[in-house]
Amino acid sequence: MCGRKVKLKKFLEVDADLFCLYYDVTDGGNWEGNNILCNNLNISTVAFNFGISESEVSAILKSCSEKLLKIRSARIPPGLDDKVLVSWNSLMITAFAKGYRVTGDIRYLNAAKDCISFIEQNLFVNEKLLRTYKNGIAKIDGYLEDYSYFINALLDVFEIEPDQKYLTLSIKLGHHLVEHFWDSENNNFFMTSDDHEKLIIRPKSNYDLSLPSGNSVSAFVMLRLYHLSQEPTFLEITTKIMASQAQIAAENPFGFGYLLNTISMYIQKPQEITVINTENSEIIQSLLLDYLPNSIMITIKNSSQLENLSEYPFFAGKSFEDKTSVFVCKDFTCSLPLHTLDEIKSNL
Repeated sequence: MCGRKVKLKKFLEVDADLFCLYYDVTDGGNWEGNNILCNNLNISTVAFNFGISESEVSAILKSCSEKLLKIRSARIPPGLDDKVLVSWNSLMITAFAKGYRVTGDIRYLNAAKDCISFIEQNLFVNEKLLRTYKNGIAKIDGYLEDYSYFINALLDVFEIEPDQKYLTLSIKLGHHLVEHFWDSENNNFFMTSDDHEKLIIRPKSNYDLSLPSGNSVSAFVMLRLYHLSQEPTFLEITTKIMASQAQIAAENPFGFGYLLNTISMYIQKPQEITVINTENSEIIQSLLLDYLPNSIMITIKNSSQLENLSEYPFFAGKSFEDKTSVFVCKDFTCSLPLHTLDEIKSNL
């Protein structure tokens, strides 16, 4: 917003009329009595109107813009909200992980891993998450959405880069959620932990609006953690959340989209896909690009990754081969190692 035309004339002098014509600046204003720079004319039209060349018009507009920028830069700028939030960064990690799966652009995966490292180093203090970071200071105990979004992000990266540390941290944070956020009377999670700053009431987040609710994402990550670890606590928690919210979700599906996806995955039983050895790029690309919404797919690149993960039931009984092999499991029943696309697709 540039305000009144008379001010522009004072700043731009002889070039003011040309600038004002090009950007629709008027005496009465072009929006609620003020002027917002808005170009509706071609440079050729302005050049014809003033009897000069198009290059001269461009030069004048550039000069005017530089003058106005210099004037604006001398003013006190508005406050800038540039703090780092765990929850929003976790959403971005998930986006980068999914972007890498689709495009193979290593920059996306590196950005996701770097962001996880930043949160671990700066916002994971004394075995719990802090919510916000700015100017080298992390503060405020993490909310439910910080934990649930970050666990989800860790698992998204783990599926494509199965470093044991991501799964270990996910499980640790999952246990922290159950221990400090769980409401055993109503079978869902509070928004704040039991050791958070005391409030009149402990609020809850149940509706999936522009962002999914902490309870919905928690149910989803607990389900994922159960299938990876087979720890019964995770399954118990996710089923209790779904049971407590199912009726209201059915009555108002638009407010529980994320939770309904989780319920669908639970009822249909997720496909557990383990890809061992990424040598066959055709198989890898086909699986990564297929739409497999109710699935957990882990891509093992080398034998050391599989060895490190062998303690978890998801990877039990699987061995590394010298060619790409795929195991498809569902409801505790697994296929034999599959080595061709036709075999894989017939089992999906």
